[in-house]
Amino acid sequence: MAWSLRSVIPVWVIALGGVMLVGVFAPRGSDTGGPFAWLPIVLAGSVLMTMAIQLALQRKEGLVTRMMASLGGALIICAVASGILLLV
Repeated sequence: MAWSLRSVIPVWVIALGGVMLVGVFAPRGSDTGGPFAWLPIVLAGSVLMTMAIQLALQRKEGLVTRMMASLGGALIICAVASGILLLV
């Protein structure tokens, strides 16, 4: 369990930092798409970071579970951020 948390939590932190940066710095406006155009890029970065971390671990056991936890958490973070940005 300790290995899986060590490889999952950094992806969540990066996703959280990414959505916070998008919320602060993304331009507001309907012609540019606003912050909603940048949230998929944060999620794509989370996918790349997940793959990089899992390849660096070189452990086959539980790979799919660790990747699902990492990407599922990043997806939930992006979904919550979308809801918050929609209200703001």
